[in-house]
Amino acid sequence: MISHVFIGITDHTRAHAFYSAIMDELGYVLKFSYPERSWSGWVEQGVARPIVCIGQPFNGEPMSVGNGQMLALLAKSRKIVDATYAKAIELGASCEGPPGLRPHYHPNYYGAYFRDLDGNKICICCHESEGI
Repeated sequence: MISHVFIGITDHTRAHAFYSAIMDELGYVLKFSYPERSWSGWVEQGVARPIVCIGQPFNGEPMSVGNGQMLALLAKSRKIVDATYAKAIELGASCEGPPGLRPHYHPNYYGAYFRDLDGNKICICCHESEGI
C-alpha cells in the first residue's frame, strides 16, 4: 500500500546519524544514502518497500513540520520501543510521550513519541502483547 515516506530535514549529516541509530534499534537497514543530494533511506531487511526516506525538500524551499503529521514506525517488541525511544532522547530528540500502553487505541498498543532534531513527530509502536 505504501511505497515510501519522506521526512524533511535541514542537515543531512546530522539527520543521517540520528536516523541511522534509530533504524539500527528497530532492525531496519540502509537501502541508500546520497549525501550529495541530502537523501537517505531505510527498509526492513529483505524487502524493497516501504522505504523511510530523509532529505531536504526537492523544491529547495526550507523544510517545515506539518501540524498533525506523524510517522509511526513498527517495533517487534515493547523492549524495542523502549530502547529506540531512549536512543532518540539520548541523541537529542524531544519527548512527545514516553513509552507506555495506550489502551484507548487498543489493549496491546504500546508506543512512544518524540520529535526528531528538525521537529518531525515520530512514533515507535508495538501492537503485540507484553510477552512478545
